[in-house]
Amino acid sequence: MIAYLLEIRHGGSFFGGPTNRVDVRWGAIPYELTHPGKHCELVGVQAPAGIAEETVACQGQPGVVGSPGPQPATWETVFTSMFLHGSFLHIFGNMVFLAVFGPTVEDAVGRVRFAGFYLLGGLVALAAQVATGPSSTGPTLGASGAIAAVLGGYILLYPRARVLSLIFIVFFVTIVEVPAVFLLGFWFLEQLFLGVAGLANPIGGEGVAYFAHIGGFLFGALVIRAIAKRRAPATPSLPVY
Repeated sequence: MIAYLLEIRHGGSFFGGPTNRVDVRWGAIPYELTHPGKHCELVGVQAPAGIAEETVACQGQPGVVGSPGPQPATWETVFTSMFLHGSFLHIFGNMVFLAVFGPTVEDAVGRVRFAGFYLLGGLVALAAQVATGPSSTGPTLGASGAIAAVLGGYILLYPRARVLSLIFIVFFVTIVEVPAVFLLGFWFLEQLFLGVAGLANPIGGEGVAYFAHIGGFLFGALVIRAIAKRRAPATPSLPVY
């Protein structure tokens, strides 16, 4: 949350998130990662209708001349992008999932290992996203990929756990216990379907990096048992979702 407050202090808003300039400066841009030494910058262009628009221009692209102003090294954005979010709803949704599933996984692997697992999961998630759109100039930001790794670890450690979930049916609201394997399995299949359906545009229409979620989830599921410090109980204390 501290990182979110810092990123919106230069012209952003609490609910709307940071400015596009902050996103481009501190987000991870696939084009920069796959074109070493080349940098991108937000520039203004004149649309056909005479309306000024902003777009991301990168060195080496056809028609792009000049050099961008000073900016962070590309390798730095690999890490800063994990702590940036595009809006309040973006960070709120991520933090809810982290609060529900994170502590239980952390208890199983230990605090230090969990921190390393979380960061490495974010790196693998970003790599998966870059692999599907290496020339994309859209900045990738958010903790979703790292949190997806936590979800993948959780479903392997606690396949029989049940999650208390709020269910909305028109005006009726109730709480039911949903098997975690069903809830997270459905979420993963949804990401896989949307990711494959949008291969022509790896970052979806709402700016969602589906393949980052897929890569992070698979990473977490594959490595969690190797780093768990002790055998996890079959059914942890019930979280609320």
